[in-house]
Amino acid sequence: MLKPYLDDLENRLDPDIEDPLETEWRRFLSGACPDTFFHPKRARKAPPGIEWPKIPVNHALQDPELMLLRELADASAALAEGNGNVLNIRCNYSTTILPSLFGVEIFYLDDQHDTLPASHPLPDGTDGIRRLLDAGVPPLNRGWGPKVFQTAEYILEQLEPYPNIRNYVRFYHPDLQGPLDVAEMVWGSGLFLEFYDHPDLVRAFLALVTETYRKFMHRWEEILPPVPGRFCAHWGWGYAGTLVLRDDSAMNLSPEMYREFALPFDRLLLDEFGGGVVHFCGRGDHYIDLLATIPSLTGVQLSQPEYNDMERIFQYTIDRGIPLLDLSWQNGVKPALDRGRNLHGQVFCRIPD
Repeated sequence: MLKPYLDDLENRLDPDIEDPLETEWRRFLSGACPDTFFHPKRARKAPPGIEWPKIPVNHALQDPELMLLRELADASAALAEGNGNVLNIRCNYSTTILPSLFGVEIFYLDDQHDTLPASHPLPDGTDGIRRLLDAGVPPLNRGWGPKVFQTAEYILEQLEPYPNIRNYVRFYHPDLQGPLDVAEMVWGSGLFLEFYDHPDLVRAFLALVTETYRKFMHRWEEILPPVPGRFCAHWGWGYAGTLVLRDDSAMNLSPEMYREFALPFDRLLLDEFGGGVVHFCGRGDHYIDLLATIPSLTGVQLSQPEYNDMERIFQYTIDRGIPLLDLSWQNGVKPALDRGRNLHGQVFCRIPD
């Protein structure tokens, strides 16, 4: 089933198009973008020679061949549109990968929603967390762990005969969220009361999650070692470093709590794995000054600028040489340009057609 689609994509990947785009991305990531903001495009479109199927996500979760085909379909679409996205694929088993190692219950949505699964927190709250702490770092062969690693090995095997795909389609790390997000998914919303009632227990669990993240990523890098001198990709954009951490849960914390319960664990991971990007949904302007103190932070990606004081975000990111990645045109870049804000060539934005 795969071969016709792999052949199609391989033949449409033109080094004369992809190499200059790679150069543009490297220039942007080095802080040398000559424009006000970065909005690359391919020099020409490359429409598919065959019709690519639409694979429902629930089907892809059960079959590594369908997983690969679904992921590559996005790369095919980028070539057809001629946009400037970095082509990338991943083992896309949802936000529940790391929580599944701790025994959460995963639930699936109906096919009609075509949405990745989510999970229920442990049913016994703090008692369950104490049992996890007593048990230590969970084995990586629980939950989604085996499927993630087996699928990665399968994909590498399938792509071996296709040099253009291997060269231009980056294989990025699975969605491991960030320590605080994982803690909330495992513990549930009761976690936010425990910041007050049992802060030592919260810190201990965050340390356990962080250590589990470390071990998972080290196993991942045994399969897919970082390539020296090659920038990584995530969600269609490039970045310096190795990791993309999610800090969605941090929008619920005060700056003081962020400093205590999120910042140290994010910094530990970014420092160990050569730096990277922090993403957050919702509001983050109340702790952006703290986030910006991490020396190994190479970028920030926020999905909802309309909920943030963007001038404050700009002051602690692009004004300090920390790029903003995939910032919304409508709610982020355009309002800034309209008021004459200098973006220093430090913002990547996809301008809608």
